[in-house]
Amino acid sequence: MSFLRVLLAIIFPPLSVIGKGCGSIVIVFLLTLCGWVPGVIAALVILNNPN
Repeated sequence: MSFLRVLLAIIFPPLSVIGKGCGSIVIVFLLTLCGWVPGVIAALVILNNPN
């Protein structure tokens, strides 16, 4: 997990998970629409997952 990805996860969460697949982008985008904090948490969890 690079510093740039973490910074993107804090600023705009869906952009940070763009390399993890379409499903991850949709989930993080929907959570970001519900609130900024759930989107950031989901993005950081997805980025921390090695798969």
